[in-house]
Amino acid sequence: MSKHHKTEPKSCKSCCKTSFACAAPEAQSVFLAGTFNGWDPKNTSMERQDDGTWRTSFELNAGRHEYKFVVDGVWCCEPGNEDGLAGEGCVPNPFGTMNRIVEVQDSPEPQAKTATAT
Repeated sequence: MSKHHKTEPKSCKSCCKTSFACAAPEAQSVFLAGTFNGWDPKNTSMERQDDGTWRTSFELNAGRHEYKFVVDGVWCCEPGNEDGLAGEGCVPNPFGTMNRIVEVQDSPEPQAKTATAT
């Protein structure tokens, strides 16, 4: 499996280590695309776990971030929900489908946040 460069903030005064997980046990590849990496569908690869979930984590600046998973080349808010139905943690986008959201709070203390789609 090839490793892809991950876009991370250069200066993080109010960052939070944020983990993303996607349940896609049949997938061959899963990437994460969002406001934090210019919506690049090949920029942030996720690593397959033994239980069939795919995970990645990195520092995110405080604020609201929208994202989608790219599972075997198909953009989705949640695997199995590619038709764009609203699920928990999903918001409409200008293309008539849904994006997931993660809110990172501005805090002087180190934080950790997990965003999961199952």
